[in-house]
Amino acid sequence: MIEAEDLSLGGAAVLRNRRFPDSRGWFAEAFSERWLDELGISTHFVQDNLSWSEHVGTLRGLHAQRAPMAQAKLISVITGAIFDVLIDCRNRSASYGQMRSVELSADESKLLYIPAGFCHGFLTLKPSTLVSYKVDNYYSPQHETGLRWDDPVLGIQWPLNGRDPIISEKDRELSSLANFTPL
Repeated sequence: MIEAEDLSLGGAAVLRNRRFPDSRGWFAEAFSERWLDELGISTHFVQDNLSWSEHVGTLRGLHAQRAPMAQAKLISVITGAIFDVLIDCRNRSASYGQMRSVELSADESKLLYIPAGFCHGFLTLKPSTLVSYKVDNYYSPQHETGLRWDDPVLGIQWPLNGRDPIISEKDRELSSLANFTPL
């Protein structure tokens, strides 16, 4: 059985999966479409992605894709830990521009469901972090968009502890919320 914590942000939720421990360790289902059905989520995932980051402080995002290639995501951590951020960027949404953050780690059995129309990113909290995410639409470079990780309007409190993040040049070039066209 799966438990869900609604993040009060347009359908985004933290899912808690059950682990079955024994003397050898534990067993858990990594994913079941039945979970989504039980929660009333009608998302059909078409692709699994992996993102590995060697160093603590690696920041990826904040990314999204525009329609018709918008993507819902289901995020989990295989090894390590992340500080995950999602921002509602849906046009005319009552929660447009609002964000939530969630810590996910391999030590816990939590997943993060993000509906289409959200910008998403994460910061690694441990070395050698491996993140898995399912998406319900294929990658399309011409539909890529995103928000700046350090946009003062968003005011995200990244747990960097005074360090600069390790970030791609492409992510440094992303838009601020003030200049962003809603999804």
